[in-house]
Amino acid sequence: MGRDQRISLLAEFFRQLGEVAFLSSKTFRNLFKRPWEKKIFLQQLEEIGVRTLPVISLTAAFGGLVFALQTYLGFHRYIGPGSEAYGGPIISLGLTKELIPILVGLMAAGRVGSSMAAEIGTMKITEQVDALFTLGADPNRYLVVPRTVAAFLMLPCLTIFGDIIGIICGLIYNVVIMGVNGTVYLRNTLLYLELWDVLTGVLKAGVFGVIIAVIGCWQGLKAEGGAEGVGRATTRTVVIASISILISNFFLSKFLPGNLSL
Repeated sequence: MGRDQRISLLAEFFRQLGEVAFLSSKTFRNLFKRPWEKKIFLQQLEEIGVRTLPVISLTAAFGGLVFALQTYLGFHRYIGPGSEAYGGPIISLGLTKELIPILVGLMAAGRVGSSMAAEIGTMKITEQVDALFTLGADPNRYLVVPRTVAAFLMLPCLTIFGDIIGIICGLIYNVVIMGVNGTVYLRNTLLYLELWDVLTGVLKAGVFGVIIAVIGCWQGLKAEGGAEGVGRATTRTVVIASISILISNFFLSKFLPGNLSL
């Protein structure tokens, strides 16, 4: 790759970063303007929240089961038989702070983010977005703001739901399937799992929701070239949102305090 090509790619990266920053800034300013698009907002709450529950349920259930499986094997192999009952706090902590928020974010990026990009992209290539301009409506307030607020609110709710499912499935695997002492398992889980651990995952999920909505709407508004262009926008949304979630998760984990006493 030549020097000119590297410079061109770098310039394109910063140009797209500027587009996302501009869209995010405009969306934030429009949050405080009235009137609100209540009908679209309620539709997005249903689309992002209720209709995503089956996917989140399955993902959280098997995520909790496999995490419990590996934790059980680790305690059994490296600490010794009988120590598996002390794995409850580790399972719950890992699920609530890291695994469930990331899985919920990635599943939402695949289902919700792609849906936003496809829907808005179709409106763009059929000139419905231009029609909003003609009618004096702001496409950002009509299309982007309701989706962003709905994603910001519903991703934390889905994460809490996923936490419950994952922790229950982890308990079922250890106590019911593997015969771990249930009293010790529950006592240690309740003793060491703190509210801040759950809130950390919830805060991450809120950030992930904003990332998914902004990137999905951004790619949808950029779509061009017919059905093929909508397909490209949908694919880019899933890829960019998923990578952004993984990157932002590292920095959030780095800078959020481990507990409220720090």
